[in-house]
Amino acid sequence: MLRFTKIVVPTDFSSASQQAFGYAAEMATRHEAEVLLVHVMELPHYPTLFEGTALVVPPIDDELRGQLQKQLDSAAEEHFASRGITVRTALREGPPTQELLACVTEEQGDLIVIATHGYTGLKHMLLGSTTEQIVRLASCPVLTVRAPGRS
Repeated sequence: MLRFTKIVVPTDFSSASQQAFGYAAEMATRHEAEVLLVHVMELPHYPTLFEGTALVVPPIDDELRGQLQKQLDSAAEEHFASRGITVRTALREGPPTQELLACVTEEQGDLIVIATHGYTGLKHMLLGSTTEQIVRLASCPVLTVRAPGRS
């Protein structure tokens, strides 16, 4: 039988990503697996007007990092620890797809449970799809959870 021991659950704190928490909690309970709840802070992009100009990008400040960690800890407690599931959190910085895949590798995750916003057309083209990239590039199984109300 297929057995999962570490389930990686990315979140952007949207209602869509919270929809995936229930699935992850159910899988963790059935497999007695640990959950790693992950949020990736994407670094801001600042366009420059002239070729060869340098732009100093301010670091993400500690206050924002602290607020995000509190949100992660709260979600971990509410959706996983309160159900007796072993849960840890990870706050990472960088390109979301790259950081999530690195996290899965480093943590030896054997299942990813991730939400999809279900964007199509122009919105999908403009925003891209982290979930789509994760599905294509992940080294382990990926369970995608579609946001409610999307067709």
